[in-house]
Amino acid sequence: MISIEPLIYILIFVAVLALVQGAYLVIFGKSISMDGKVNRRLEMLEKGGNREQVLEQLRKEMTQHMRSQSIPVYSLLADKAQKANIAFTPVQLIMIMVLVTGAAYVMLSFLTGVGFAVRIVIAVLMGVGGVYVWVSRTANKRMKMIGEQLPDAVELMVRSLRVGHPFSSAVSIVANEVPDPLGTEMGMISDEAAYGRDMGETLKAMAERLDNQDLRFLAVAVTIQQTSGGNLAEILDGLAKVIRARFRLFRRVAAITAEAKWSGNLLSGFPILALLGINLVRPDYFDEVAKSPFFIPACLVVAFFLVMNIIVMRALVDIKV
Repeated sequence: MISIEPLIYILIFVAVLALVQGAYLVIFGKSISMDGKVNRRLEMLEKGGNREQVLEQLRKEMTQHMRSQSIPVYSLLADKAQKANIAFTPVQLIMIMVLVTGAAYVMLSFLTGVGFAVRIVIAVLMGVGGVYVWVSRTANKRMKMIGEQLPDAVELMVRSLRVGHPFSSAVSIVANEVPDPLGTEMGMISDEAAYGRDMGETLKAMAERLDNQDLRFLAVAVTIQQTSGGNLAEILDGLAKVIRARFRLFRRVAAITAEAKWSGNLLSGFPILALLGINLVRPDYFDEVAKSPFFIPACLVVAFFLVMNIIVMRALVDIKV
């Protein structure tokens, strides 16, 4: 008889991810999804929002997670949530974890026959792990999109400067023309500069918050031009070429190392897939050895080596450029 419990666990975890994503879109609308032609800041302004109020709300969303690193356990999630620009507050995100854990527990209670303690542990792992996976994926997607949008944005600034616009107007044009996620980020810089903050300082703060090296180059270029003078259009034109060259290099390295990364993922995941396959085909395969007093310690040792295997394989294929 084939056991379908492992498949049920996978389906419940997928349902947890879908539940979190669905709740996020329902509460904040499609403008938060980073795939619209009009960025979120412009959409908020078009709905009648005051420029100062919109800036304050966006600034609060973009800094709230790092200010909450003192919350136990949440510090593990704060950096990813910051880069993903999750609009949920830290308290709301923790509440989402609790609600999703409860939903996972209910599904496990109705669809599986595992004991109460095991249901609790699995539900907590799915609730916390599901939210972490969702935030991590959102952060990776957002940072990748910013990296891809930045060369075009810098070239748009160069064209604006060459036709006579000041740099503040060039940033404003980028904020109005570029979609999210970079459009809203540039819109915040434009608004903060309009209210008197130094442009170089604002760019540097954004680069540090997003931990993006290309944005640091942009901030340094603008700061140097402000203090020493020079042709900013030519400086930014050279910077755009450097960013594109770096981007091509990253893509080339990713293509060269793709085989090694997939091999590492396969070797890391194969023992888990083999265990699930054995449990599906022969649910009673481990019944005899499970009676041994050494079974649980042996399982813990195997789990430790599996985790170490994943860590080592990730370290071997994680090539820094």
